[in-house]
Amino acid sequence: MTDNELLLAISEIMDKKLEPVKDGVRQVKITLENDILPRLQNIESCYTSTYERYQNGIAQLESMQSDIDIIKKVVTEHSETLQKIS
Repeated sequence: MTDNELLLAISEIMDKKLEPVKDGVRQVKITLENDILPRLQNIESCYTSTYERYQNGIAQLESMQSDIDIIKKVVTEHSETLQKIS
């Protein structure tokens, strides 16, 4: 057997041994593409929309807090004025 024939035989044996690995990698790629990536995109979409709602809610909460602070101040001033009158 020549060196080339020996190398060819080794190459064929390696190809046969690696075929299950190649099939496994193909299955992983298919699973990633068809199952995991769409789920990740869905999770990202949900996270993004929730983040935007919270971000808007924080601005609204800060505005409400400012309004409450003003109302407290006015009520306190009015209470003091009413106490002075009575």
